[in-house]
Amino acid sequence: MQPIIEVTDLTYMYRSGSGKNVLALNGVTMQVYRGEILAITGQNGSGKSTLARHFNALLTPKSGTVIVDGLSVADKKNTAIIRRSVGMVFQNPDNQLVSSVVEEDIAFGPENLGLPQAEIVDRVDWALESLNLGAYRHRSPNSLSEGQKQLVAIAGVLAMKPQCIILDEPTAHLDPKGRCEVLENVLRLNRDEGITTILLTHFMNEVVHCDRMIVMDQGQIKMTGTPRDLFKLADQIKALGLDLPPASQLAHGLKLKGLALPGNILTLEELVNSLCQLP
Repeated sequence: MQPIIEVTDLTYMYRSGSGKNVLALNGVTMQVYRGEILAITGQNGSGKSTLARHFNALLTPKSGTVIVDGLSVADKKNTAIIRRSVGMVFQNPDNQLVSSVVEEDIAFGPENLGLPQAEIVDRVDWALESLNLGAYRHRSPNSLSEGQKQLVAIAGVLAMKPQCIILDEPTAHLDPKGRCEVLENVLRLNRDEGITTILLTHFMNEVVHCDRMIVMDQGQIKMTGTPRDLFKLADQIKALGLDLPPASQLAHGLKLKGLALPGNILTLEELVNSLCQLP
């Protein structure tokens, strides 16, 4: 696979409110590959959001390099191009919604790109259809559920036709139904449209659907691999302050009780199938 984002020896430091220098990223090297769904996880303060903000030039390196589709984020001349290529959706959709009508909100980004009106209309229609939001196009975002508002925020980024979308804890404020709705649509966009997707999350049941995961701690990458490979390493995952997915956690507990279960169970369906095959 070809990388769309390449990070080499990235270091970033910021000054806290008390005036203390905080090392947020310490020598990070990693890649994001075209078309993949990459989960970046870790405890609060691990550096995952700081890392992701370098991908669309919201932050620039103190040292090291970040290259997005061949362009350095450190060069200010590249900022506008990079932000068209890499869109970002934040935790709270209310911070990203700018209009009192859904379709106008989605049109905001394409309008700022200076696109012809006909193309803006086409993009808004496509984004609404892609996320099954057509019935809400004339509604106020404030009349929608939190999950629906988050989908509108994603549609606003989608309408700019980015190559890559970063979702920074997009389901953190949602109930279980809203989390499922958002995650299902994100997975479908990746599958149907081939949009590279970076998911920052602490919900391990969301990570199991990703192609690859990176675990961060204290500004460094501690683990990287497929969810199936990494969740076998239960003790290492827990040592980094993370939980296992519910099915993996249950399977791990049953193994400790003596049941001969595989060490790479991710879903409840896999757990049930494995239990049914026991002698």
